[in-house]
Parts: sequence; structure tokens; C-alpha cells
Amino acid sequence: MEAKGRTGPPTLEEVAALAGVGRGTVSRVVNRAPGVKAATRLLVEQAITELGYVPNRAARALAGSRTGAVALVVADSERRFFAEPFFSDIVRAVGSELADHEMQLLLTLVRNDKERVRFAQYARAGGVDGALLVSVHGEDPLPDMLAELDLPTVLSGRRSAEETLSYVDSDNAGGARAAVQHLVESGRRAIATITGPSDMYVAQSRLRGYRDAMTRAFGDVDASWIAEGDFSEESGARATADLLRRHPDLDAVFAASDMMAAGALHTLRAAGRRVPQDVAVVGFDDSPFARHTDPPLTSVHQPVEEMGRTLVRLLLEDIDAPGSAWRQVVLRTTLVRRGSA
Repeated sequence: MEAKGRTGPPTLEEVAALAGVGRGTVSRVVNRAPGVKAATRLLVEQAITELGYVPNRAARALAGSRTGAVALVVADSERRFFAEPFFSDIVRAVGSELADHEMQLLLTLVRNDKERVRFAQYARAGGVDGALLVSVHGEDPLPDMLAELDLPTVLSGRRSAEETLSYVDSDNAGGARAAVQHLVESGRRAIATITGPSDMYVAQSRLRGYRDAMTRAFGDVDASWIAEGDFSEESGARATADLLRRHPDLDAVFAASDMMAAGALHTLRAAGRRVPQDVAVVGFDDSPFARHTDPPLTSVHQPVEEMGRTLVRLLLEDIDAPGSAWRQVVLRTTLVRRGSA
């Protein structure tokens, strides 16, 4: 097949057109990345052979194709972004690592479909060399939109256990298991949990860790001991009130974020429950304010500084060597014991 009017070698776009797939799918096949069905991979390989396509690994490394800028995209609301310490910590870590590489950081919030399309158009126009995505929900199409553009992209966290893009995550399930096991070993028996949003894999993983530890200690877990929040302090307070109504005898709460744990502390104090004498509380994140709650908050530490710097390193590797394999990194978590448990 000869593309009409083409004077140079065959392009990635021509391979995609012949195979009937997106440009990002061709890139995955060329780079031997996972996440492509066998039948689709065969179609792409046949198109590559028919056209005689040869990947140009050096093309994107040309100085003229670089902007020197990376986008940090937060797929969440302004309320969460400005309220939760995790976001400021990740921005600080990413910014520091990019500065070490003399790269510019562009921070943007993407909260709806219109803003997703706008950012994808900006990326398509060559506005940035790559993107870091934070707080992505399970059905968010933005990562796949950027993959179709062949834009180097790394996720903070992941959308599901089958995530195919590069990501940096914490051992959320293991951290939750350690938190609940600590509560069990300290003599707590009526242990409830406050989860994050059910459409986020981070929340699903922390809930799985809670269930694993509870099942190991006591057998099956009744759903009435589980209340859903949205990682905010207000949702933690509301969820704790619901849990107290359902189970006045509860003696421990594992909250899937420090902000929700802070809300739990407020509700328990208002209900006349002493922490930790009556009810123990454990959070997740080990954010700076966990040391300053009353009492100081026992929490699962996730290495946010290391997460942010690793995100940047993986992204820059992809920018510098587009043919490199996608990478998926999970960092260890540890339980930090303080007065609340």
C-alpha cells in the first residue's frame, strides 16, 4: 500500500489507518506494551509489515519537538485539592524533581468532560512533553485519550488492577491490613471502617485490606460495619455518626484517609466517646497534621515524596526513550503509631 502524496517513509498514522485502530494502539504494539488484544496486535503487525514501517525512536528526542514542560493534572474538585494535604505534598515533590531536571511544571485541574477535551486538545497541539495524572477515578477516559495521542503519561495510583499505563502507587491494601491488624492485636473487636469513593481503586484497595484483616481475625465482615466517605473531613464525621447509630458498641474506626479520621475524632468527641480509651482511630496517609490532632493520629504512612519523584523519573524516561516499556511501581507503606490507637 502506498499512501497518496507520501514522499517519506510510512508513518505511525498510516499504520493506524490501515489497521483500523488508534495511534496509541499502534504505539503500544511497537513498544511491546501490555493491554492490546491478540487479534488487534495481529492486525497492527500485518499493517506494519505491509507498509514497511520502521519506528523512529529518535524523532521525539529532537530539540525542536520539546516544550520543556510537564503537566500535573489533578482529576478532582478544587475543594479536595485545597483541603487535602496529599495534593500539596505531591505537587511539592513533583515540582522539586522537575526543577532538578530544569523542567517547567504546569498544574491544571480537570473536573468534567469539557475540561478533559480541552486538555487533550492542548496536549495534541504540543503544549507539554508529558503528563502526570493524580486522583483518577475508575471510569475516567482521560488516560486513554492521552494514550491515543501517544503522549507520555504516568498515573499516581491506578484505575483498576488491570491498569496498562505506567503508574506509581502505594501498597494500599497492605497498609490497611497492617492498620486493622494493629487494632485487633491491641484488643479491639468491634472495628468499623470509613472508605473512600467506591469508584476509586485506592479506596477499593484499602477496603480490601480491611476485609482481609477482619476476615482473618473474626471471619466474615458484615456490610453494616462499612461506611463510604469521599476522603474529606466532613464525610468522615458523617460516616462516623452513621456507624455509631448502627453499632453503639464500636470500639475502633479505621478511616481510609487522615482527613476522614479527623472527622471521626470530632464526631466521637461530640458523642462523649474518649479516644483511644473508648474508641481507637487509625487514619491513612500520615499527613503532617496527623501529629497535631487531639490525640495525635495513628496513621499508615505512604511515601508521598518518593511517589512524586518516582512519577517524574518514569515520565522523563518515557519522554527521552519512547520505546521503553511501560513501568508500574508499588511503594511500601508503614504504620506510624501515635496516641489515637
